[in-house]
Amino acid sequence: MNCDRLAALLTCHNRKLLTLACLQALFHQELKGKLTIDVYLVDDGSTDDTAEAVAQSYPQVKILKGDGSLFWNGGTRLAFAEAIKDDYDYYLWLNNDTLLYPNALSHLLETFDHLRDQGEHRAIVAGSTCDPQTKAPTYGGVMRRSRWRPLKFDLLEPGESPQRCDTINGNCVLIPRAVVQVVGNLEPAFTHYAGDWDYGLRAQRQGCTLWVAPGYVGTCSQNYKPGSEADESVALGEGLKKIGQPKGLPVKEQVLHPFWEWKIFAQRHGGLLWPLYWLIPYRRLLGISLIGGSEKKAE
Repeated sequence: MNCDRLAALLTCHNRKLLTLACLQALFHQELKGKLTIDVYLVDDGSTDDTAEAVAQSYPQVKILKGDGSLFWNGGTRLAFAEAIKDDYDYYLWLNNDTLLYPNALSHLLETFDHLRDQGEHRAIVAGSTCDPQTKAPTYGGVMRRSRWRPLKFDLLEPGESPQRCDTINGNCVLIPRAVVQVVGNLEPAFTHYAGDWDYGLRAQRQGCTLWVAPGYVGTCSQNYKPGSEADESVALGEGLKKIGQPKGLPVKEQVLHPFWEWKIFAQRHGGLLWPLYWLIPYRRLLGISLIGGSEKKAE
């Protein structure tokens, strides 16, 4: 009997306990068929002994070193490149703060098998996650809000059967070999955000399809919560500095991506009106700054 091979790709910067918990859930999956799992973990300059703890608890994990500048896209891209050399049947993007349910991998693979039987041989399958406390959906597949907002995406709540989506959050994604042979690796132009969305949109252009698996495959807290302290008024100069950093600037309902990375994304996926869509998100930063400045003058 043939044994399928899967490469799980993770990247981390500190968060030792979360990383260990993620790996524990991954290595305790209840698998229905023959499957071997190899884990590629990029330790991106951790200072809390994450790599040492992983090596001690899970010596089978292949640990790759970063210098702290890779972030999610760069780290996952490095792990992906290393795994592609061994030509796996499947690749799994997995955030190190995602805790998989025991049947998560079997569920993703069964969803892919079902889609393949329907003729979808190049199907990417996103696994949806929910908040561990509230059970509210946090990550998974996303849909464009409208044809007039091609760069604005809304999370698609999973249903009882696989659903098409426009692109994906990278927290838990199953990618078969047939997709990788066409699309390849993540785009190096992105550092932290937008690389997962870009991959899904590029995959669609190259004849692949994107799907959300039924139900939830695990839990993952939302890294950015609208209404948090990060939403408070920010000076324009400080805001511009922050959106030049890899993680951008959280404001209200979104995160402002690094300015030039967002330009690449808009140019690639925004159509003829991409300059407008590129600049729209930053109007909020200017508005917040002006309002904040006016309030300070009135005090």
